[in-house]
Amino acid sequence: MLLTLASLASAQEHGYASAVNNVSYGQLEALPFRASDARIAYGEDALQFGRLWLPPQASGPAKATVILVHGGCWLNAYFMDHTFALATALSNAGYAVWSLEYRRTGDAGGGWPGTYQDVLLGINHLAELDQATVNLDAVILAGHSAGGHLALLAGSQQELIAIELAAVLGLAAITDPAAYARGANSCETATSQFMGSRPDENPQAYRQATPSTHAPHNNSILFHGTADAIVGIEQASLGAAEIVINEGAGHFDWVFPGTPAFASFLHRLEGIVQSHAR
Repeated sequence: MLLTLASLASAQEHGYASAVNNVSYGQLEALPFRASDARIAYGEDALQFGRLWLPPQASGPAKATVILVHGGCWLNAYFMDHTFALATALSNAGYAVWSLEYRRTGDAGGGWPGTYQDVLLGINHLAELDQATVNLDAVILAGHSAGGHLALLAGSQQELIAIELAAVLGLAAITDPAAYARGANSCETATSQFMGSRPDENPQAYRQATPSTHAPHNNSILFHGTADAIVGIEQASLGAAEIVINEGAGHFDWVFPGTPAFASFLHRLEGIVQSHAR
């Protein structure tokens, strides 16, 4: 409890007040944020770009770099902007944040596997950024919801990653696309659109898109809430990955600065950085 209180205090110090559990998407969109320090293309398509947030100059160099993959059911109806407050809070806490936009279902070239290929390109482009501004000694890959699926999948194919990852974090992440596609909510039904088929029509594609089919990163952590109505808690499973469960947390709490779930996420980030520095 003391750790959670300390982390909540830290979140408040970095510009966000305490919030209750199970926040809505509308509340998330309404949060204030700071504009990114740079918008950088990692490919030729207009949607192949990232935004970079750096810590305030007074806080010194970045303690680590967080690569952030936003969610939104893999659909092009959802852009990265709903994670701007998260990127702001993380940068205010001393992290460099490389947040990726990418082609999604409904975009030319989006869907499986183009969306995933974009994310790999964006991750690897971090190595080409100015190392005086980003910290490549400690890089943490994190994704939320469908973005969590893409982050965990990338982390499970480390042979495709050009930089060393200290950890891979799934925030309310989809870990089993085939099982998720069999559900009936609007995000679950979007899975087959993303994959271009139902699981029984192309099981090989689903196997390729499943992180556990490969070799999950040895420091994989899944964060999930018991009140998540979009990605059920049964998705909080990935081999030997550590599981962090927050009672009463909803789907968006992990990316909403000031919630107990965000405090838990921020606390674990600090622990990863400290362990990596030893």
